[in-house]
Amino acid sequence: MILSLIIPTLDEGAIIRTLLESLQPLRASGHQVILVDGGSGDDTLGQARGLVDLALTAPAGRASQMNIGAEAAAGEVLWFVHADSLLPSGAAQTLLDGLARRQRLWGRFDVSLDARGLLFRLTEVLISWRSRLTGIATGDQGLFVRRGAFFEVGGFPPLPLMEDVALSRHLKRLGRPLALRLRIRTSARRWEQRGPLRTILLMWRLRLAFFLGADPTKLAESYVRCSSPTQES
Repeated sequence: MILSLIIPTLDEGAIIRTLLESLQPLRASGHQVILVDGGSGDDTLGQARGLVDLALTAPAGRASQMNIGAEAAAGEVLWFVHADSLLPSGAAQTLLDGLARRQRLWGRFDVSLDARGLLFRLTEVLISWRSRLTGIATGDQGLFVRRGAFFEVGGFPPLPLMEDVALSRHLKRLGRPLALRLRIRTSARRWEQRGPLRTILLMWRLRLAFFLGADPTKLAESYVRCSSPTQES
C-alpha cells in the first residue's frame, strides 16, 4: 500500500528542509511526498526542490492546500503532516500495519513536543487523552486516512480554523480512529508563545465554541488575536 504524505506550507523556508530530508527513505521505498504551498514569501519552494515528488501551490489556508494535495495524490492512504513535525522511526510501517490489522479507515499518532519541562510533558498527555476520549484528531498528530474515505466525506471542509476537527467528526461517522501510541515530534512554538496551559485553555475554549456552532471565521480571528506575541490579555 502506497502512502502519499501531504505537507501544507506557508513561509516555512527556515525549517522545511529538516522534515523533507528525513522523508527521503520513504520516497526511496516508493511512497510519495507532496508539498502544497500557500503563497510563501520566503524560500520554502526553493528549499523543497529535489526533495518532493510534487510541489504545488494553492490559496493560503490549510484546508484548501491539503485538499489540493489530496486530489493530486497517487497513494491509497493520505497522510497529512505539518511542516514543523518530525516522524518517528518506523512510523510509516506502524501506520500501514495498524490500518490493515485493525481494519480502520483513518487515524492519528500521539504527539511529542520539542521543548523541555513538566508542563510540556503534561500538554502531551492531555492532547493524547483528549483525542482518545473524543475520537478527534488534530493536524499536529499526523492525521491519516484511506483515500476513498477522505473523498467520501468530502475532504477538509473549507474552514479557516478547526478544519482537522471538522474532518474528524465526519470520519467518525465511518468508524473510530486508529490511535497509535507512537509519537510524532512537533514544534512547541505555539505553546511556548503564550505558555502551555494558556494555549491548552485557549484551544479547548475555541473547540467548545466550534462544537456549539460558533462562526469559524470569528474563531480564527480570536485565535490569531490571542496568539499574537504582541497581544496581551
